[in-house]
Amino acid sequence: MSAAGSLCVVGVGPAGPQWQTPETAAALERATDLVGYGPYVDRVRGEGQRRHVSDNREELARARQALDLAGAGGRVAVVSGGDPGVFAMAAAVMEALDGDADGRWAGVDVTVLPGVSAMQAVAARIGAPLGNDFCVLSLSDNLKPWAAIERRIRLAAEADFAMAFYNPVSRARPWQLGAALDALRDVRAAATPVVLGTAVGRGEQERIHVTTLAGVDPAEADMRTLVLVGASTTRVMERGGRTWVYTPRQYRPEAT
Repeated sequence: MSAAGSLCVVGVGPAGPQWQTPETAAALERATDLVGYGPYVDRVRGEGQRRHVSDNREELARARQALDLAGAGGRVAVVSGGDPGVFAMAAAVMEALDGDADGRWAGVDVTVLPGVSAMQAVAARIGAPLGNDFCVLSLSDNLKPWAAIERRIRLAAEADFAMAFYNPVSRARPWQLGAALDALRDVRAAATPVVLGTAVGRGEQERIHVTTLAGVDPAEADMRTLVLVGASTTRVMERGGRTWVYTPRQYRPEAT
C-alpha cells in the first residue's frame, strides 16, 4: 500500500491567475491532481496535473474524492473560487474529515491556503465599504432554510453591520435578492448605499453599480454578482471623476 499524500485546499480568487497569491500558485504547481468545479479549475494554468471536475452542488462528494486521491499518495489541490473558507470547499473537506469514523484518511496531510474573496475584490474596486464591522451572508437556501436567512438579515440590519451578500440570485431562486432587500427596507434607511459588483476581475464583463436601498433593482444582479450593503455610517464620495464608497473606522451613527 502506497504512503498517503497531501491535500491542500486553495482559493484562486474571483477571476484569473493574477488574483492568486504566490503561496497558492506554488501549491497548484506542485499538485499532481486538481479537484474542483469546472470553471474554477479552468482558472489554473499548468500542464501535467490530472483534472477532476464536477458539478457545483457536489461539494461533499468532491471532498471525499480528493481525500481518496490523497490517501492513495497524490498531491491534491482542491480548487475553490475566491477564498476556500468563505462558502467554499474548505468547510466541505472539514465535514468529510469529521465523518471519517474508520480513519481511512488519517495519514493525509491537510492544509488550507487563503485566497482573495469576491467581497474583498468588490470592496477594493469601490473604496472601503467594509471599513468597519461587517457580516457576510449567503442568500442560497440550498443548505439552510430561507426563514433563517431572513432572520439573520434583519438582525444584522438592526445591529447596523455593513453586509456582503453571496449567491444573491440563481435560475432556481430569482426572487431571493428582492426578498432580502425588502427585509432590509423594514429596518434600514432608503438612502443606505448598495453596491452591485458583477464579474469583478473579468475584463469587459466587470460591472460595478453604486445605488441605494430605495433604488436598487434586483434584476441587475446575476450569479456572478456580489452585493454590498452599507451601514448607517457608510458614505458615498465623488472624487476625481469617480464614485467611492467607504465606512469610516470610527462608529458615530449620531453623525449621519
